[in-house]
Amino acid sequence: MDGYPFTLAGAELTALASGALYWDARNLLCVSDLHLGKAERRARLGEPPLPPYETRDTLSRLENDLRQTGASTVICLGDSFDDSAAAAALPEAEKLWIAKLQAGRRWVWIEGNHDPGPVDLGGAHLAELPVPPLVFRHIARPGQSGEISGHYHPKVRLALRGRSLSRPAFLVDSNRVILPAYGTYTGGLYSHDEVLSTLMRQEALAILTGAMVHATPMPRQGTLRP
Repeated sequence: MDGYPFTLAGAELTALASGALYWDARNLLCVSDLHLGKAERRARLGEPPLPPYETRDTLSRLENDLRQTGASTVICLGDSFDDSAAAAALPEAEKLWIAKLQAGRRWVWIEGNHDPGPVDLGGAHLAELPVPPLVFRHIARPGQSGEISGHYHPKVRLALRGRSLSRPAFLVDSNRVILPAYGTYTGGLYSHDEVLSTLMRQEALAILTGAMVHATPMPRQGTLRP
């Protein structure tokens, strides 16, 4: 299992290359911002279309992470669906796929700003979930400790061997972790954006996802790390 281990509030966690977070002591897998049904929502609203394959791709990667970790608890940190209508419009085969992934597991949907209420799928629906010493919620709150959140879709741009490299990334400091977006068609907010620079402490790390994980001091405004 390719990942970067770190500790938050005494909990030993692993940032996986896929963008999922694994907590071995709880056998818990956490993913954020799946945005399932984004292609359907864009088509419904008359926006430029996207190939309608993102839900299957996202679920395939999630299934692989569950197979690799054997997680018995799954927490989806909000914006699991691009909106409530997109959740309702999922093809039956994809609803059955989600049900298969849920079977035999505790599954928690945390409410996000795109999906603020329950959807007609299995699992529990919560505004946030405390699992001491951690708390799981969609949007980070200043002054919190032991917080796992998503929402911002953080990514990092690095200067590497004369080229600019951009990847989704975990942002980690002694108070919190902000997860990258897990969904296939999600964009992102660079770590040097003011909102992320303000939320994260000066010692924050960025853990880049992709073919392999790579940790670096979190790039801030005006910096590109070699």
